[in-house]
Amino acid sequence: MTTKTIRPPDRLAVAALITASGYAAVRACWQIAGTPDDLSSAGPDLVMFDGWWGVALCLAAAALAAAMLRPRSASSVPALMIAGTLISLALVGAAAMIVLDAIGGLFPGLGVELFPLGAASRTTCISAGLLLALATRSMHRRSGVELPGGDRARALTARLERTPWWAYWAAYVSMTGCLTRVAAQTVVGVDESPLSSGPVGVMFELCFVLAGTLLPLALVHRWGRIWPRWVVGFAGRRVPRWLVLGPAIGVAAAIVVYFGVLLGQMVAERLQGRNPFPPDARMDLPEAFFWVAVPAYVVWGAALSVAALAYHRTTRKTA
Repeated sequence: MTTKTIRPPDRLAVAALITASGYAAVRACWQIAGTPDDLSSAGPDLVMFDGWWGVALCLAAAALAAAMLRPRSASSVPALMIAGTLISLALVGAAAMIVLDAIGGLFPGLGVELFPLGAASRTTCISAGLLLALATRSMHRRSGVELPGGDRARALTARLERTPWWAYWAAYVSMTGCLTRVAAQTVVGVDESPLSSGPVGVMFELCFVLAGTLLPLALVHRWGRIWPRWVVGFAGRRVPRWLVLGPAIGVAAAIVVYFGVLLGQMVAERLQGRNPFPPDARMDLPEAFFWVAVPAYVVWGAALSVAALAYHRTTRKTA
């Protein structure tokens, strides 16, 4: 008698199913009983997928996670991968305001209000998206199905012996995006910023400039991998890989998600003949400022992600 080996369900898919379905239930309760008022400065806690659309998005994620638990034919894997990737991106994009939560939490007193309940909601939304993305990747590996373009995808992440020319371009383009944003603020006036100008504001501005100048350069120059001579006690030693790569991934992801979504909303508002940023009591800046600053942010983040990919490939261990 032949004993059939039963493969255990993927834990990532189980986690994605529980997180997405639980979050869908919470959002459904909010829709029925009334959405809390203290979720964000803009009202809703999510963007693009507000109200019942948010419930539908979470249910779609739960359904996909459940589909990844069951035995499937090889032909269904590509469709599940495409759907899983798209829904994961939608969940992460919907929680784009998590960037403001992070700033408000890291720099209290800066002028960016932190909404704990809204932050918890957005964190759960991102968690569901990341878990679904990981479950999608795990499903692909467990299935053993080779997708079209697989060789090209592997080539994009293969180890590099030296920093390629395109990484230098990406690093300096990223820095240019940051400096363009700074220049735009200088033109309209530094005092026009709604953020605090006290010690917390100075600390934030310092981190802002370092993330836009030192960080991209560290990704492509030798001193981002080997401590330079002037660093007493560490000179000549290897820089811990994630000391550079971690912040680069975090900053790039935060900028691309938040300002990518914001740019899309700006385009939609302008196509309808409305000013995306009408003057209010906190901020009265010309619309042209935002059409320079927001695309500059997107360029900064996108180019930083390219430089981070090169750093990942040049510092990874040989398989």
